Amino acid sequence: MYSDNQSSVAEFILLGLSGDPFVQVLLFSFFFVVYMTTLVGNLLLIVAVKTDKRLHVSMYFFLASLSFLDICYPSIIVPKMLANLLSQKKSISFTGCATQVYFYLFMAETECILLALMAYDRYVAICNPLHYNMIMNTKVCFWMISMSWLTGGIVSSIDMYFIFSLTFCGPNTINHFFCEAPLLMQLSCSDITSTNIIQLVGTTILLFIPLSLILISYFQIIATIMGIHSLKYKTFSTCISHLLVVVIFYGTGIFMYIRPEHSVIEDTDKMVAIFYTTITPMVNPLIYSLRNKDVQRSMKKLVGL
Repeated sequence: MYSDNQSSVAEFILLGLSGDPFVQVLLFSFFFVVYMTTLVGNLLLIVAVKTDKRLHVSMYFFLASLSFLDICYPSIIVPKMLANLLSQKKSISFTGCATQVYFYLFMAETECILLALMAYDRYVAICNPLHYNMIMNTKVCFWMISMSWLTGGIVSSIDMYFIFSLTFCGPNTINHFFCEAPLLMQLSCSDITSTNIIQLVGTTILLFIPLSLILISYFQIIATIMGIHSLKYKTFSTCISHLLVVVIFYGTGIFMYIRPEHSVIEDTDKMVAIFYTTITPMVNPLIYSLRNKDVQRSMKKLVGL
């Protein structure tokens, strides 16, 4: 699918975050530490869920899947960004750019669905606790997680078809630190009007259907806890971390992709992109473990504390 386009444009130039060599060294150090912290934190959480039998319930299986996504997310972008920060030539091959776009969309679209499934899991735990283990058994949990990955893969493949059906024959400079799909489309020599409309409709559906399911789940949860025993408030406290992650993920997603094109401010977009591609995956394990003593206990045991 890429062969005709690649014969015209062999690579793209990524302008990155700064052209100052000193600033680039500082940025390299910062993002290297952030990336290593992200890997360690999320791997610890995954291993904790795997090894601690007390965490072998659906809530933690979903959390481990989210941690795996939070490893993949920055791994798609940060290694190449670090290499470019130390390189004179800030480039990425056409194939490399296509790969980056595909897996970035894959991870983002999978996370949209996974966060909705996590909200449903909390809904069942609080609103239907007597049947929780029957409804959210291990088989159902793994089926739901698998479907979220499969759906993310299918939708991202459709996105890729429309993006890379365009012709790239002219400018090849992207004012960003990775291959962001909307910026890449702006470099196309083709008419992108129809592709933009398809992308906007698809993104809106993918963001707002899972978000609507999340909101419905939490409306039901809040309605349930209004007049019940205070023990349920302890259960609801496990939702606070999930709500915070939802606000961060969907807030940045809506800001970046559901807005008029004329409102785009490149430097602001880069800062927001840094937040959701590097900072959020690093802090997610902290957000989930701060209010969860079971996770804290298991992770402390792993590191020998």
